[in-house]
Amino acid sequence: MKRFWKEVAVVAEGDGWGIALDGRPVRTPQRAPLAAASLALAEAIAGEWRDVGETIDPAAMPMTGLANAAIDLAAPDLAAFAAPVAAYAESDLLCYRDARDAALQAEQAAAWNPLLAWAEARYGIEFALTQGVLPIDQPEATVAALRDAVLAQDHWRVAALTPLVTIGGSLVAGLALVEDAFDANMLWEAVSLDELYQERRWGADSEAQKARAAKQRDWDNAARFLVLL
Repeated sequence: MKRFWKEVAVVAEGDGWGIALDGRPVRTPQRAPLAAASLALAEAIAGEWRDVGETIDPAAMPMTGLANAAIDLAAPDLAAFAAPVAAYAESDLLCYRDARDAALQAEQAAAWNPLLAWAEARYGIEFALTQGVLPIDQPEATVAALRDAVLAQDHWRVAALTPLVTIGGSLVAGLALVEDAFDANMLWEAVSLDELYQERRWGADSEAQKARAAKQRDWDNAARFLVLL
């Protein structure tokens, strides 16, 4: 779609803040009003629309995209939208340690154990740990409590949680960021630990670095979205 507007404004929209292009409200792909939960988020979304060149590039508008997901996908049926993310409670990255490399095991323990300890204290749960990649069952109470923790979030935060968990492979790390328990950069390094370790040991691969940089941009955008809420 080509740019057709000149002025972008933030306007009151129900209980939130909407975006107007030349006085006309912006709507989501499902035609709902694009009404942000906070003025800060609305201003960030408006900035993306102001920065549009001749044509719209959705990849350059991450706050708009996450807001659309929250409104169109998460809000109508939060439980259904959150189910794939909550399922990561059964196979969280942080519970799977390297089976053969003692140095990597030590780094995993140093980076991951504090996150698991936080979750255990926060939600009153326990995790089962294993070495290797074969699936291990987590206690039913742990899976249920983490699912409840996801569903306790509003649709805005679940929309941001989704890319965090799918990118990092850890529901614990995603919830820790949503609840502002740890720094976003520290959590990114934690979920990227295995890749970074192998890179230090065997050397960098340019394609792998590009892929990781793209994932980090998505991670950072989701983290920023949470801050703006």
